[in-house]
Amino acid sequence: MRTCEGIGVSHIYLTGYTPYPAMNGDERLPHVANKLTAQIHKTALDAEKLVPWTHSEDATSCIQNLRANGYAIVALEQTETSIPLPEYQPAQKVALLLGREVEGIDPELLTHCDVTIEIPMAGKKESFNVVQAAAMALYHVRFN
Repeated sequence: MRTCEGIGVSHIYLTGYTPYPAMNGDERLPHVANKLTAQIHKTALDAEKLVPWTHSEDATSCIQNLRANGYAIVALEQTETSIPLPEYQPAQKVALLLGREVEGIDPELLTHCDVTIEIPMAGKKESFNVVQAAAMALYHVRFN
């Protein structure tokens, strides 16, 4: 959330089991919501209060709503058809889809994306962790 605030992301969409701060009408047990809110605040440093966010259980419906509102759905994932990040020319409105730390983006969700981009790796490792990869991709999408 702090990275998104610093780069100027207009909205964060959290889906599935992604942790999220306490919210109005929260159905989680209060101690669970409070614990997650404290943990998020520790790293977000109030950015969770500065960048609008929503949580939805269903990522597919979130993607469909974003597309209906004119967003290009861009997955950050290594696939056979991924475009290297430096070559990607962002559309006016981009919704960047990020996956899980180890498993990446669910293959079913990839079928709902307009394009897949990846960060070329120079070292021996195959990927960056999600927050570093998100920062690089968001910066490219925002300022190119």
